[in-house]
Amino acid sequence: MCLGIPGQVVELVPGYEGQVALVDVEGVARRVNVGMLDAPPAPGDWVLLHMGFAVELIDAAQARTARDGLELMGRGRPADQRERRRYEVTGVVQGVGFRPFVYAAATALALTGRVANTAAGVAVEVEGAPDALDTFGRRLRTEPPPLAAIESVTESTVDAVGGTGFTIEESGPAGRSRTLASPDVATCADCRAELRDPADRRHRHPFITCVNCGPRYTIVTALPYDRATTTMAGFEMCAACRREYEDPADRRFHAQPIACPDCGPRLELVTGDAGRHAWPPLHGDTALRTARELLAQGRIVAVKGLGGYHLACDARNESAVATLRARKRRGGKPFAVMVADLAVARRVAALGPGEEELLTGAQRPIVLAPKREPLAASVAPGNPDLGLLLPYTPLHDLLFGLDGDPPVTDSLVMTSGNLSGEPIVTDDADALRRLAGLADAWLRHDRPIHVPCDDSVTRPVGGAPVPVRRARGYAPLPVALPVEVPPTLAAGADLKNACAVAEGRYAWLSPHVGDMDDLRTQEALGAVAAHLADLTGVRPERLVADAHPDYRSTRWALGHAGDRPVHLAQHHHAHIAAVMGEHGLGAGEQVIGVAFDGTGYGTDGAVWGGEVLVCGYKSAERFAHLGYVPLAGGDASVLRPYRMALAHLRHAGVEWTDDIPAVAACPQAERDVLAHQLDTAFGSVPTSSMGRLFDAVASLVGARHTVEYEAEAAIVLEGLARDRSTRRAYPMVIGGDGPLVADPAELVRAVVADLRAGVPAAEVAAVFHATVAELIADLAGRARDRTGLRTVALGGGVFQNAVLLQAAEGLLTDRGFTVLRPRLLPPNDGGIALGQLLIAAAS
Repeated sequence: MCLGIPGQVVELVPGYEGQVALVDVEGVARRVNVGMLDAPPAPGDWVLLHMGFAVELIDAAQARTARDGLELMGRGRPADQRERRRYEVTGVVQGVGFRPFVYAAATALALTGRVANTAAGVAVEVEGAPDALDTFGRRLRTEPPPLAAIESVTESTVDAVGGTGFTIEESGPAGRSRTLASPDVATCADCRAELRDPADRRHRHPFITCVNCGPRYTIVTALPYDRATTTMAGFEMCAACRREYEDPADRRFHAQPIACPDCGPRLELVTGDAGRHAWPPLHGDTALRTARELLAQGRIVAVKGLGGYHLACDARNESAVATLRARKRRGGKPFAVMVADLAVARRVAALGPGEEELLTGAQRPIVLAPKREPLAASVAPGNPDLGLLLPYTPLHDLLFGLDGDPPVTDSLVMTSGNLSGEPIVTDDADALRRLAGLADAWLRHDRPIHVPCDDSVTRPVGGAPVPVRRARGYAPLPVALPVEVPPTLAAGADLKNACAVAEGRYAWLSPHVGDMDDLRTQEALGAVAAHLADLTGVRPERLVADAHPDYRSTRWALGHAGDRPVHLAQHHHAHIAAVMGEHGLGAGEQVIGVAFDGTGYGTDGAVWGGEVLVCGYKSAERFAHLGYVPLAGGDASVLRPYRMALAHLRHAGVEWTDDIPAVAACPQAERDVLAHQLDTAFGSVPTSSMGRLFDAVASLVGARHTVEYEAEAAIVLEGLARDRSTRRAYPMVIGGDGPLVADPAELVRAVVADLRAGVPAAEVAAVFHATVAELIADLAGRARDRTGLRTVALGGGVFQNAVLLQAAEGLLTDRGFTVLRPRLLPPNDGGIALGQLLIAAAS
């Protein structure tokens, strides 16, 4: 029931989701939520009000009628015309303001009932007039809060019970979960405005948050999602926060991480040699001010963030950045840089609309963009790109400074708090131990981090993002599956590991875990897998892992399986199955799968990585591959691309002469040993890896002879090829009776001929990229001729290369193919767990 009270809109004001207005009700201006209206009102409009909400636009005559006492919206409806309906909503509906949204929608429509979080999602019971119930059901499905992701809404009719009012109830029993809290999201505009407002009680509060922003996944200890099941449980709300929490018109209505300077977490700065407390800790604004001073002095500060510690220093201070690089044992791998705002980002990198949209979105990933204005040389030495991100917590904004603060810098290195190869640090005591010798001070707080979560990394290519690392802001959002999957745990791969669990039609991928060559990372895999299973309620009945017998992730799966079966999935099959699954291909469908990467265990025992597969979930047939060359010495040839260059030269019949940069880079003694290995196959294994061919060409043109991180040589080669258009392609011979073989020998001979003719390295790089794109289109065409398939799926780490991906996609599209490329998950091994799940389900 609802008695209509009219009022005239005086002014629109910022507020909950930007949906608040000042409304004059009989001479009194009231702050009113107008989010229930189909369109925003304008000043002068008349609105019908109910319990602090504008529910309908009306005209002046209707307003006069209401003043005369006409009760609107169903008053006097007989009890036998009331109905009660139950809605069960699943998806990302906890921690995103869904219950407050339901409360607002129900009360605006004069419905009685209740809403509660459950282990499965959210349960709603509403009672009232049938037409109002119909409107409620529509709004529930079509107008959820911006951070929600609804998977399903089940509606049923139940017996009417009467009663008055609508309530938000305590969550139901935990039971077996089937939902997840929202990923952590960046500080919203409303909270940032309050942070900067000296008149606001949360001015300069480092933990300001509301229902639309802030920590979620990293603080959740169990579901259903309530304050008691987060790491905020130990912070009792003050009276002022409690009032906001219980006020339906406030955007902090049932915002579980709500806090203020009086009742929330507080900052602490620890300084001293190797983490020993040389001075008493500093707290609050003093801690922040001192940390900013240390950064201005060129010192390194460990900063506790949402999902772990970062190591921060002034990105414009070469001495500070070089010191951090040496302490972290980072080699030449680029550092991520957080800039104060979008204007700074535009100065230091070349940004298009795609980059800016990613930078400013709620997820706030690290975005790869071409360099423009130089920062310190040690930020990204020799790399054509910068990894940029904007502040995504209030503490980040405070580190850069608000109006009136002394300047520090507009750019901070913000890299994971760990030694290279180790998982990110989350525990405060552990941070003092493990970051001793790396940091000069620790800026931390007393809100525990329950789940580690690195920053996500992405780049836009051809109008759509290509994830490089999926973590904060995206994980652990579920991925819809095209087929039914029994309860399964996928262990992922050894590099860029991310695990996954699945059951039914949904899979949940963990955030980025890391490379499995460190014992701590292997331990982290176990913890992340267990937490993901707890949150989703999946009880894996079997496991699936990579077919490589020496992968640590595979050994982990075998060691943790107990009496459960372990399915082994071929690496490149999993790459293509992941892309198929992401795009919703069904159980019986097949694609032409192009899987290009650095390393994967082949069914013949060779190292694969340049594969064209005729592929479904159940099986994959090797249709074509890059011709084998010896991989001599394993990792030695991965870390020293000149060795791969010399292997390709030997395979192509090109003499090793010092006028070829790769040969000149190889010491004579190593040449002699390498020649013996290639002649005798001692310590060598054949490889068809496209990633290793990129390495070889990078060394042949003199771009990079040794590397300090994965794909460094290929990244530099891609940078050379940018902005160079070419109509040329190098020749490649394709033959073979079984799987077709694309022999790289002629390509290598043509590259050497160009170099000897004085062709610039950048042009050689561009022609090489064009050649690989043409090879993809050529082999896809041959596969179509044989199979009739017209859909091509591109997977594997080589397709992080924007130049190649865009060129290959363009050629394939022009030739009539439907092209599937990764968009939700990384093309590299970070997305392979999804493919493993689908392969195991089809077996």
